[in-house]
Amino acid sequence: MTTAVDIVAEAVRERVRRDGTDLSHHAELTERYVTEELQRYSEKALGGTGKLIADERTAARQIIASLTGLGPLQHFLDDPDVEEIWINSPTRVFVARGGDPELTDVVLTETLVRDLVERMLQATGRRVDVSSPFVDASLADGSRLHVVIPDVTRRHMAVNIRKFTSRIRTLHDLVSRDALTEEAAEFLTRSVHVGCNVLVSGATQAGKTTLLGALLNSVSQTERMITVEETFELDITAADVVGMQCRQPSLEGTGEITLRRLIKESLRMRPDRIIVGEVREAESLDLLIALNSGVPGACTLHANSAADGLRKLCTLPLLAGSNIDGAFVVPTVASCIDLVVHCARDAAGVRRVIEVVAPTGRTTGGEIEATTIYRRTAEGLSATGSLPERLGKYEAAGVDAAELIVQGS
Repeated sequence: MTTAVDIVAEAVRERVRRDGTDLSHHAELTERYVTEELQRYSEKALGGTGKLIADERTAARQIIASLTGLGPLQHFLDDPDVEEIWINSPTRVFVARGGDPELTDVVLTETLVRDLVERMLQATGRRVDVSSPFVDASLADGSRLHVVIPDVTRRHMAVNIRKFTSRIRTLHDLVSRDALTEEAAEFLTRSVHVGCNVLVSGATQAGKTTLLGALLNSVSQTERMITVEETFELDITAADVVGMQCRQPSLEGTGEITLRRLIKESLRMRPDRIIVGEVREAESLDLLIALNSGVPGACTLHANSAADGLRKLCTLPLLAGSNIDGAFVVPTVASCIDLVVHCARDAAGVRRVIEVVAPTGRTTGGEIEATTIYRRTAEGLSATGSLPERLGKYEAAGVDAAELIVQGS
C-alpha cells in the first residue's frame, strides 16, 4: 500500500471506532465510508497537504481488503486461478496455479501475518496459541486454513489456505476436465446409487475431496447423508444432509470432539449414508463397524495406489487398541469396501482418476484380492473388461453391471 492509502484506511478505522459500527457484514456501509474518506483526502491533497492518489478505484479496493478482507492476500483469494496460498515467512508468500507453485512479490510483516491469522480464526471459534500450536479451520467461503506457530516452526508462522472451489460439483464437471470418461462416470454414478461403499484414495492435492463430493452429488436427493470431517470441506448439494466437524479442546483441556465420537453419533441420526471426509487414524475402525452394520458410506484416504489404499485401511484400525487385530480388520475391509477410486495429479498439475478397483471379498495371505475395472493408460481411462465379482447390490437395484461396463467400453 502507498502512504496515502494507509492514511485513508486509518481514517476509516477511526471513523468505525468512533461510530461503533461493524463493517465485517456490511459491504455497502464499508464502500460508503471508504468513498467518503477518499473524497476528503483528495480534497486536502488538492490543497497541497498530501500526495494525490492516481487510481482511486484501485485504492478503494485495497482499503476495503485491508478493512474487511485479508489485505494483501485478498486478491489471491479473489483470483479463481489460484488454488492455494501459503506463507513460509513474511517475505516468502507463495501461491499455486494449476498445481504449479510460484513465489509472489507480496511482503508482509510479522504483525500483519499474526493479524491476518487472528482475523481468519475470529469467526471459526478456533484458536492457535502456545498450548495449541496447530489449528485447522474452515473459512467463510469454505477454504481450509492450517496454521502452525513457533516454536513448533523454527521462527515464523506457517500458514496454508487451500481454497474452496465450487466450479467442480458433479462427475460431469470432472468429465469435461478429462479427469475421467463419461462411461466411467456413469458406472460410478450407478454404483453409488445402488449403495456401494466407496474409498477414494490418492496423494495430497490429488483431488480426493473434490472427487468424493462429485460422487456424493450423484446420490438420490431422497437420501439422508451425514458427513463427518475434521474441518468442513465437502460441498454437497443434497436436500437432506447434515455436516459435522471436530472441535478442539478448550483452554482447560475439555470439550474436545473427535472423529470417532462423530461417527458414533452419526449412527443415531437416521443416516442413509455416512461419509467421513478423511480417515487417518483409529476412526477407520468406527467407520468399518458402521459400514458392517449395513449403512452405506464413503471416505477418502491418503495412498499411492488403490492397492495401497486397501492395505492402509487394514492397518489404521489397529491404532484403536491392542485388542484389535488383523484377523478381524482385513476380512471386514474386504467385505465392506465395494470400490476403490484412485486419483492422482500429474507433472502438469492435472488431476485425474487413475484406476477403479473392486475388492472380491476374498483375502490371500492377509492381502485383499481386487479386480481392476478401469485403468488409465497412455490412451486414457478405459475399462479392462473385468467385472466386479460381487454384484448383489447391483442386482438388488435392478442394475446390470455387466451391460453397464460393456456398453461403456
